[in-house]
Parts: sequence; C-alpha cells; structure tokens
Amino acid sequence: QVQLVESGGGLVQAGGSLRLSCAASGSIFSINAINVMGWYRRAPGKQRELVATIVSGGSTNYADSVKGRFTISRDNAKNTVYLQMDSLKPEDTAVYYCNALSRLLSTNYWGQGTQVTVSS
Repeated sequence: QVQLVESGGGLVQAGGSLRLSCAASGSIFSINAINVMGWYRRAPGKQRELVATIVSGGSTNYADSVKGRFTISRDNAKNTVYLQMDSLKPEDTAVYYCNALSRLLSTNYWGQGTQVTVSS
C-alpha cells in the first residue's frame, strides 16, 4: 500500500505562486512499482481534471490550461512529487489531488487533497 500526503496549498493573489508537495510512503515494493505520478484538480461545480503528470523516466505532460505556468517535478530519493504553480489565476482555484499509478499492481492511489484559492 501507498499513502500520499499533500501539502502547500493556501490562499494567494492572482499572479502569485504556490508550490504543492506530495510525499509517498508505504512499502518499498509498492513505491518502486509506481509508474506515473501526477496532480489533478476539482473546481467547485466541475469534474476532476488532469493538471500534470510525470513518469518514472522524467517525461511530463500538462493540461493546456496550465502549460507555461505550472511545472511538475519529482525527487525519487524523497519519493516526492512537486507542482510549482506560477502566474496563478482565479480559475486555478480548486482542490488539488496527488495521484500515483502503478500499472504492475493495477492500482491508483490518491491523496486527501489540498485547497488552492486564487483571489482576483
């Protein structure tokens, strides 16, 4: 089993920055079996959507709405994934969830979510 714990959310003015962190803990086998880590978000009244993902080899993928403003990175030694969010907009307001996918174990892990609020 893997537990994901997010941190770094909060309230920021438009144009500001925040950095989210997601630390994975659990069995070494399960953590090493993770292929993809990423961030999703759910805004009020909307469905959850992909924000960014990073695979074990380092390749990244971003939603069009955040390209050029958000950067996902991964510290394998710390089992932690980060989301650097710059030039934040009010429409980025949402609960952000960390996700880890293990194809070997056919398992999707989710964090509890962290609130990001961007004021205009």
